[in-house]
Amino acid sequence: MSFQIRQAGIHDLDALAPLFDGYRRFYGQPSDPARARDFLAARFRHHESLILLAHDAQGAGLGFTQLYPLFSSVRMVRTYLLNDLFVAEAARRQGVAKALVEAAMAHAKALGAASLSLSTAHDNHAAQALYESLGWQRDTQFREYAVTL
Repeated sequence: MSFQIRQAGIHDLDALAPLFDGYRRFYGQPSDPARARDFLAARFRHHESLILLAHDAQGAGLGFTQLYPLFSSVRMVRTYLLNDLFVAEAARRQGVAKALVEAAMAHAKALGAASLSLSTAHDNHAAQALYESLGWQRDTQFREYAVTL
């Protein structure tokens, strides 16, 4: 399969919204294409995230990754959170996810980021294997917590 990866913009909502809706469904959320489109449009309008889109020669979306900018106060540097990574079922096992992660790493580095971070489910062994094959290391120094508000 031939594909390309580029930074997406608001003009890519038609390709991105179904992928983002699929990502949410993968994590047990109900399908809501209109809300998915609105959510992504807001990220673009407010410059709150960076989305890389994998697409085929006809421009059809195959997958995406979304990065959110963060900062490390201790290190006084910019970092990014790789929050979302999704590949359409028909495009899986063809190198799209690996290419998206590599593109995210290169893009963040080009923007001067010191690091990328992510979280994945304990049982998502395929994703863990991919990340580790690209040099990502599991954090053993810090324990993450969250609270629902």
